[in-house]
Amino acid sequence: MKPKSLRADVLAGLTTSFALVPECIAFALVAHLNPLMGLYGAFIICTLTALFGGRPGMVSGAAGSMAVVIVALVVQHGVQYLLATVLLGGLIMVAFGLLRLGKLVRMVPHPVMLGFVNGLAIIIALAQLEHFRNGEAWLGGTPLYLMLGLVALTMAIVYLLPRLTRAVPPALAAILGVGLAVWLLGLPTRTLGDMAHIAGGLPVPAVPDVPWNLETLAIVAPYAVLMALVGLLETLLTLNLTDEITESRGYPDRECAALGAANLVSGLFGGMGGCAMIGQTMINLSSGGRGRLSGVVAGMMVLLFVLFLSPLIERIPLAALVGVMFVVAQQTFAWASLRVLDKVPLNDALVIVAVTIVTVFTDLATAVLCGIVIAALNFAWQQARELYADTHREADGSKLYRLHGTLFFASTTPFLNQFDPAGDPPQVTLDCRHLSFVDYSAIAALKTLRERYAKVGKHLRVLHLSERCRQLLKRAGVQHE
Repeated sequence: MKPKSLRADVLAGLTTSFALVPECIAFALVAHLNPLMGLYGAFIICTLTALFGGRPGMVSGAAGSMAVVIVALVVQHGVQYLLATVLLGGLIMVAFGLLRLGKLVRMVPHPVMLGFVNGLAIIIALAQLEHFRNGEAWLGGTPLYLMLGLVALTMAIVYLLPRLTRAVPPALAAILGVGLAVWLLGLPTRTLGDMAHIAGGLPVPAVPDVPWNLETLAIVAPYAVLMALVGLLETLLTLNLTDEITESRGYPDRECAALGAANLVSGLFGGMGGCAMIGQTMINLSSGGRGRLSGVVAGMMVLLFVLFLSPLIERIPLAALVGVMFVVAQQTFAWASLRVLDKVPLNDALVIVAVTIVTVFTDLATAVLCGIVIAALNFAWQQARELYADTHREADGSKLYRLHGTLFFASTTPFLNQFDPAGDPPQVTLDCRHLSFVDYSAIAALKTLRERYAKVGKHLRVLHLSERCRQLLKRAGVQHE
């Protein structure tokens, strides 16, 4: 590794670690867990995925999307059942990677990706508003103005420093600079230590204290499947985004297997489950982190904060971290998607808006599923509309239908409507040279068409079937001659 790249990765990892700590603490509190569980999960998952994953530069940790999934489980059954869920979820992720199912991310259309990015950017921004509360009440008066001023100062440093120098990541300079100013001036503003005390020891391995029987499996399995699904989706979509930003190619199957293994280790050492974190990934990439070392440094720094550096890290003003995350939200949001909403097809615009809204108000898995369903239905509708027929009379008085398009479940009705069994001559030919048979609905449609002609005493001959179509018909026992 070149010295310049080494330095960039170390500084980027250090910057990312500052952003990891408050997020992981907040997500642990959301899930009604000890903040140290979030920090242990961040250390283990970030470090292991950086070392063995398929996408250098991407940062994983105890993510909020997964914290939301397991709140009900923790409240009803306790922490030990959560740890068992993390283990089972990790096994599912490993299986997903080993079965090479990471390629399924190719099924996610680009409008869904834009909606995903926009939705998460909004979530990142909205999550920072919680830091403007003191208990249940919103800040007001001097504390509010001081908080807003420090946030604005942080954002100004992040935006303006690159115009002067790129020797130091602007987010790192902003966090350290604002933190030093608050300390020297004795400004009364909330710090990371006000969220939680993060001092602790090394995580200790232990098997979750639950009965290992079918009853326990019935409790944890639904949460484990949902946790794995959400984690894999967010990881694979973040991997795609990282590929675009770095103009390089990651390996989704390897990333899925590494993420699953990291979750297994995290569960055994008392940590939360986790997946890729788009906000921290954006901080890492914008700070120059491109190699595995950046993720390793970020993970190891989280552990050092817990073991030795908690008195220092707890002095960091929340305003500095909020300012950095606001910049991340602004840079993550795909602003270009707003400019093209009136230029792209209406259905694509609908997908972008729908996925964005559903991501904000529900969860990522539901949003992506909705987007894929909308896109798939639209694709089926468009393909069905493109099926058409050329017809003409032959010299012998028979009629030729030459079909163009794709015959599948959505186009069977338009296909059958092309023909006129009652008005056609006794001999009819169907030329399938430009027609593709896709599914069993297509086979059933051809069978129905043959029966309609046979019912009126006429003969339908089918020509120029592709070899694949012949095999489909043969397997279904439908004659085509």
